[in-house]
Amino acid sequence: MKMGITRRSFVRTNLTLALAAGAFPSIIPATALGRQGGVAANSRIGVGCIGVGPQGRGVMNGFLSQSSAQVVAVCDVKRDQLELARNQVNQRYQNADCATHGDFRELLARKDIDAVLIATPDHWHVYVAVAAAAAGKDMYLEKPMGLSLAEDQILRQAIQQHKRVFQFGTQQRSSREFQRACELVRTGRIGPLKQINVWCAASHPGGSTTPAPVPDTLNYDFWLGPARFTPYTADKCLAEGKTWWFNTDYALGFIAGWGVHPLDIALWGHPAMMNGPMAVEGKAIIPTEGACNTSVAWKVNFTFADGVRMDFRGTRNGYDQVNEMNDLSPFEARYGKLADHGTAFEGTDGWILVNRGLLRTHPENLVEVSTSADQQLRRSANHVGNFLDCVRSREATVCPIEDAVQADLLCQLSDIASRLERKLRFDPKQEKFLKDDEANRKLALRPPRSPWSLG
Repeated sequence: MKMGITRRSFVRTNLTLALAAGAFPSIIPATALGRQGGVAANSRIGVGCIGVGPQGRGVMNGFLSQSSAQVVAVCDVKRDQLELARNQVNQRYQNADCATHGDFRELLARKDIDAVLIATPDHWHVYVAVAAAAAGKDMYLEKPMGLSLAEDQILRQAIQQHKRVFQFGTQQRSSREFQRACELVRTGRIGPLKQINVWCAASHPGGSTTPAPVPDTLNYDFWLGPARFTPYTADKCLAEGKTWWFNTDYALGFIAGWGVHPLDIALWGHPAMMNGPMAVEGKAIIPTEGACNTSVAWKVNFTFADGVRMDFRGTRNGYDQVNEMNDLSPFEARYGKLADHGTAFEGTDGWILVNRGLLRTHPENLVEVSTSADQQLRRSANHVGNFLDCVRSREATVCPIEDAVQADLLCQLSDIASRLERKLRFDPKQEKFLKDDEANRKLALRPPRSPWSLG
C-alpha cells in the first residue's frame, strides 16, 4: 500500500564542492556587457546577499558552491550576523575581499553585482526586491513573498517591467520526488483528480511583550523599516528563537512561511486550480496573549472551479491542544506515517503523497510509470544552480514570478478566510474576492512607515 524512497536514493541534494578560487574565470559585471543583464559565458556572476541570518547564510552557501558565481558583498542590519557571513565568504574563497553593507541600497548600487539573494525578514521581502529590480539586478527571493496580494502584484509588475530573472525560494521544485509526483498527477496517472490534502507546521505561540534595550549590534529602526514602530523585545529579532516570524507586523506566520512549500506543490501538480473562481472557507486558533499572534492551528477548505477540493491544515508546533484543525490521524489512516509537512493528491484510480525525501503511491508501482519528454516538467536538480543558469540564458526559472505570486496567494487566501471564518469566493483572473469589500481590504497594501514606500 505504500512505497518510501529516501532522498539519498531518489534525489541527490548535496551540493558539489566548487573549484578552487584560482580556477574561477574573472568577474565581468552585466552592466559592462550590454546584453539586457545577461552574463558572458566565460565570466562569473557577481552576487550580493541581503539578509544573512541563519537562513540567508544557508542559502548563500548554495551560491558559494557554484563555480559560475562569486559572492562579492553581504548586507545585514545586524553586525554580528554580517561578520559571520563575511567570514563564511572569505573562508570559501581564501581571501578577505567580501564587502559588507548595513544598507541594502548601497549593495544594489554596486556595478560588480548582477544578482542578489534576498533573505530578510518577511516584511522587507517585497521592498528590497522591488528596489533590486529597479537597480537591474536579477534575484533569488526567499519565501514567502509579501504580506498582502497588493505587495505581490507590485513586485510582479516590477519584475516584468525591468525584465529581471526571478527565482522564488520554493526549493522543493528542484527536488526529484516533487517533480515526479506532479508529473504523475498532471498526466492523469491517478485518474481524474478529486482531492488535494496539504499540511505543515503551524505558528508557535508565546513571545515576550516586555520592552528591552536594543542590542548594540542591531540597527533596530532599519530592521523595522516599513513596519509600524513597536518597542524592541528580547526575543523579537533573535537569529534563533525569533518571534517576528509569528507576529502580523512582520509576517503572516507559518500559514505562509511554511505553508507556501506544500501549497506550491499542490499548485504545481494542479495549475488548473487558478482557471476560475474558487470558494474558500476556514477557521483558525490565534493566540491572544504574547507577541505571537498568527495561527497556531487552522483548517482551510478550497473548492476550485473544476470541482477539485483542497484541505489545508496546520500541525502542532508548541501548541499542545489536539483538534480537527491539527489532527492528522485521518490522513495517517489513509497514507501511513506522516512527516510534519506534505502534499497528497487523490484521484479516482489512486493517490500520491510527497514530502521532502519521500514519494509514496497507491498502487505501489505507480512511481515506476514512465512519462514522455513532452509530459515532463522542467528539470532542475539545484535551485540556486537553476537560477544562475537562467541569469545567463534569460529563460524563466523553475519557479518564476507568475507561479510565485499564485503560490503566495494561496497562503494569503488561507489566512484571510480562517480569520473571517465565513465562505468567500475569489476570482484568480480579477485577483479579488467577489462581492466582499471587507475581504478585499485585506488584500490591499499596508500603509508603510515613513520614509519607506513601494510607490
